[in-house]
Amino acid sequence: MSDLHARHRSVLPDWLALYYEDPIEITHGEGRHVWDSDGNKYLDFFGGILTTMTAHALPEVTKAVSEQAGRILHSSTLYLNRQMVELAERIAQLSGIPDARVFFTTSGTEANDTALLLATTHRRSNTILAMRNSYHGRSFSAVGITGNRGWSPTSLSPLQTLYVHGGVRTRGPYASLSDADFIAACVDDLKDLLGHTRPPAALIAEPIQGVGGFTSGPDGLYAAFREVLAERGILWIADEVQTGWGRTGDHFWGWQAHGQNGPPDILTFAKGIGNGSSIGGVVARAEIMNCLDSNSISTFGGTQITMAAGLANLTYLLEHDLQGNARRVGGLLMERLRAVAAQVPHVREVRGRGLMLGVELVKPGTDRADPDAAAAVLEATRAGGLLIGKGGGHNTSALRIAPPLSLTVAEAEEGAAILESALRSL
Repeated sequence: MSDLHARHRSVLPDWLALYYEDPIEITHGEGRHVWDSDGNKYLDFFGGILTTMTAHALPEVTKAVSEQAGRILHSSTLYLNRQMVELAERIAQLSGIPDARVFFTTSGTEANDTALLLATTHRRSNTILAMRNSYHGRSFSAVGITGNRGWSPTSLSPLQTLYVHGGVRTRGPYASLSDADFIAACVDDLKDLLGHTRPPAALIAEPIQGVGGFTSGPDGLYAAFREVLAERGILWIADEVQTGWGRTGDHFWGWQAHGQNGPPDILTFAKGIGNGSSIGGVVARAEIMNCLDSNSISTFGGTQITMAAGLANLTYLLEHDLQGNARRVGGLLMERLRAVAAQVPHVREVRGRGLMLGVELVKPGTDRADPDAAAAVLEATRAGGLLIGKGGGHNTSALRIAPPLSLTVAEAEEGAAILESALRSL
């Protein structure tokens, strides 16, 4: 065990997860690569949990942060903040939500916590609908709506949470149905559930479930849900912490695959917009955002240095069409991985969209999860110079692949070759 690992274990919580039997310290990065403290170079296919969205050490972001740091780092929301206003204006316009207001937080957890505060206050209800296999953060309220046992350390909650079918297409009671019949069955289940409870405040859903292993329902599922919800005044919260900013390739926001009945009432974001800076936030219609009847501030949400990073990062993303790159390179990577999967009995499914791809592993010849295989692949890819993630829920195990959106075709091929070797070694 390294000295740093020993010090980590002696002073930090036991439940603070670390990857790898011999954890690594990442010291610096450039583009799509990072280096550890031993000088080993890795192709990064996880981006600090989908957070390094454009590139490591992106010069435009580094310059913006450095220049802002030389002026002022922070003043809080009690003072006017030009950078915060400018980024809010851009996000409001991009969100697709009419008469949008934006509130900045420091993380996705805090963004979802704020969305729950807004929805429950606006609706005068503490009942929340959430998806099975979901993950929405680490706070007390976010844990209370997380439908993934592995990331839910307590059943105590300030909310009454009811879980809905539909977040996982290829498992569960409706897996054998066609997409249209799957959606119809999930809608019928939702209607039945609503007949047994007091009116909920909102449905919160990840368009593609992140920690759950990059699973999703068919396109149009949440549009069909929205029709039922809107009839009853129930709000739709789209948790875009992992799916936002063009990562899915086909859409700028994940909700747009389900947008036939309009945008969500509330949208939450984080991770990629800061490219490593601590930015989260909520977008909502003015009537919802302004429903609070007491003062509130954010000490660190929207602080100048993070807003400078976010503005530079978003500008780079749009000017270089990284959404289009995610669609093109992600499509090639998906094809490559599916070709490999067809020859590896441990792989049950390759799924996802854009540069948000999941590889579900099972014990060969069965439909049972194989977490040992997932751990082995993580070790093997690391040894080969590739960093990936893992996830899953309810007896599933999946590899998570989510590189920076500037990934090149050559890098995609390189990473796929390393992953193929690791899968074949099982």
